[in-house]
Amino acid sequence: MTTTLITGANKGLGYETARRLIEAGHTVYAGARDARRGEEAAARLGARFVQLDVTDEESVEAAAAFVRKDAGGLDVLVNNAGIVGVRKPVGEVTGADMRSTFETNVFGAVRVTRAFLPLLEAGKEPVVVNVSSGLGSLAATNDPTRVEFSVAALDYNSSKTALVMVTSQYAKAFPGIRFNAVDPGYTATDLNAHSGPRTVEEGAEVIVRMALVGADGPTGGFFDADGPAAW
Repeated sequence: MTTTLITGANKGLGYETARRLIEAGHTVYAGARDARRGEEAAARLGARFVQLDVTDEESVEAAAAFVRKDAGGLDVLVNNAGIVGVRKPVGEVTGADMRSTFETNVFGAVRVTRAFLPLLEAGKEPVVVNVSSGLGSLAATNDPTRVEFSVAALDYNSSKTALVMVTSQYAKAFPGIRFNAVDPGYTATDLNAHSGPRTVEEGAEVIVRMALVGADGPTGGFFDADGPAAW
């Protein structure tokens, strides 16, 4: 049985990813900051709930201890939890604003990955998927033909760029684990007031695909629905 942890699994892309991986036979631990919402989502999914606030070191360590005791190991980690940031004009974004957004979108992923590394390293074909964005792509955000070109979000965009590099560095440091970043595309979720043209089913496809790679699969890459993405 493949054991999987998904952060931010109570809604949106995290929820749909959990649903699809459960269908594929995974035992899924649905991580969520809000206990009530997390428990309700896990019950609907048929997942195991684990309280997990990626910005809180104690919460992350407690979640790792819970999964270690309950499952004995971890095969797949999906770092999905993220926030949209402050939604300010670029010139008005402060250092504190940047720190707040990075706390969840970058430091949170690092915090969770570090806590679960011992469990992943004990697995047979461990995989980590970091949910980034096309808004983190230098190529996409500088291409006038792409929707990303029109989105100016200093804190959010740069946090998603940083997450791709975080992925690359982990992949080189831990060659026995498949580390990849993904761009789900402009997906309708709470993060964008459901304005995206892609459904959560469409957005989750690349997350699920990369969560299912084997030991011979790619690592250190950035992927979207069409394959390797320009960064």
